[in-house]
Amino acid sequence: MTIGAGMKRTHHLFPQNPEFERKFRFKADLPFLVSTIAGLDGQFGSFVTDGPDRKATPIQAKRSIEVEIADKSVDFVPLNKNTLGPILKDVTPEGTIDFKINLRYSVLDSNYNRVAFKGDTYLVRTNLDNSVLTMNIHLIDGLERTDPERIADTIVEEIKKKGRNV
Repeated sequence: MTIGAGMKRTHHLFPQNPEFERKFRFKADLPFLVSTIAGLDGQFGSFVTDGPDRKATPIQAKRSIEVEIADKSVDFVPLNKNTLGPILKDVTPEGTIDFKINLRYSVLDSNYNRVAFKGDTYLVRTNLDNSVLTMNIHLIDGLERTDPERIADTIVEEIKKKGRNV
């Protein structure tokens, strides 16, 4: 018996009841999705959140994205433009793939030095079946400074940038 690509790229500890789910029509295959999500790695932007000192003072913070993909059901490995080639070799057109999205946060202090503070880590399960893509998103670490819906929106925006309809 051979193990399909889906078996290798799903994480054995993915939660049974994820916090957030979104379904939409997707006119592409999983290799396209994997390369699109790999393109998120290294992206960054600014957002407003509570300060790391827990005071209610809103601050302008930097959010950067690191992407990983499930490997052999137990680990995650970095997913970016440099690691994409070998990973795509075992990705089937349809099925289930799990990703880990690590959001790193930082803020400039009064001396304009960048100071990191606790980020968020999400598991994202993608399932493509008959042109319907289902994303299940679950916070596994952090204070949810970024909500799971924003993770889904970011992935959808990236798909649209690549000229695909969703």
